[in-house]
Amino acid sequence: MTVTEDEWRELESPQDASGRSSLRLHPESPLDIFLSVSHPSRQRMLVLRADARSADPIVRSVGRLPKAAGIEMNVSAVSRVEYELQVILTANELREVFNPLVSDVADTAGAAPAAAEALTAAVDRFGRWQDLLRAVSGDGLSAEARRGLYGELLVLGDILLTSLAQSETVEAWTGPTGTNQDFQLSGVAIETKASVAKRPRSIQIASERQLDGTGTPALLLALAQLDERRGGSGESLNRRVDGIREQLTSPDARARFDGLLIQAGYLPGHWDLYEEPRYTVRELRFWHVRDGFPRLVESDLPEGVGDCTYHVSTSGLESYRATADEVRELIGGSHG
Repeated sequence: MTVTEDEWRELESPQDASGRSSLRLHPESPLDIFLSVSHPSRQRMLVLRADARSADPIVRSVGRLPKAAGIEMNVSAVSRVEYELQVILTANELREVFNPLVSDVADTAGAAPAAAEALTAAVDRFGRWQDLLRAVSGDGLSAEARRGLYGELLVLGDILLTSLAQSETVEAWTGPTGTNQDFQLSGVAIETKASVAKRPRSIQIASERQLDGTGTPALLLALAQLDERRGGSGESLNRRVDGIREQLTSPDARARFDGLLIQAGYLPGHWDLYEEPRYTVRELRFWHVRDGFPRLVESDLPEGVGDCTYHVSTSGLESYRATADEVRELIGGSHG
């Protein structure tokens, strides 16, 4: 689910006594998961409650987590037989970050098969968020990350939104959550790259899984060729984000989109960092990744080899080209 201000407003209604107001999430989960607000301080938190035996393996790992200013994770004993894992908002200026963070942690825990695994997954997920917040807290996204995000939003806005409903479009954008490809639908997955080279001779692939089509009927590789400059008539990353927000008239789709932007490192409060540079799209190319396409996949690697970064030469890929209409047909057909 996507946690919004609506849920918190209801929980923050004034109470006559101290204590907590809570809203249960994922009732099918092997542990109890709640949004909670403490009174009278109105402090927001995500609470995951489990038996002491399930919580025991995560007590030390939570203690080793570096502190992230404004959002903390604690584990405490409720009784001799029950523990709580708490994700607590301690700085109100991070509310916009906290909502997608707790949504993601709760969804991750809720999908686990047992309580111990759910708690471990929640701690790992929170650690990933801490890494993200530390990485972009000062100077924002790197130049390469900005281009990459712009390329993904180009595909999302110009291709997916013209073929799918708003909610389906946003749900298909899975790259910010750490999936192998940036877009995943039932019938096709798309990995997106961006380049500012005048004639890019190769495309860098981050792992042996990015171009592995296992589990998807079709896999596409997209390359956004961009002209990047300060000033001029190009489009800033901010303008691309705002344009998609304007298209997303569904409040749920927009809330989900905003949460994914934060997971991608585009944080509230960093708007001034992304007015420059400006991007002009020279070409958006697609290729079918199928038999014969030059790639490394996990099943072909020798035992003991992994975490491969490699380059695919753009020469010789003409026979794999896919037109924008073919791409839209694949996307629309996957949810037809």
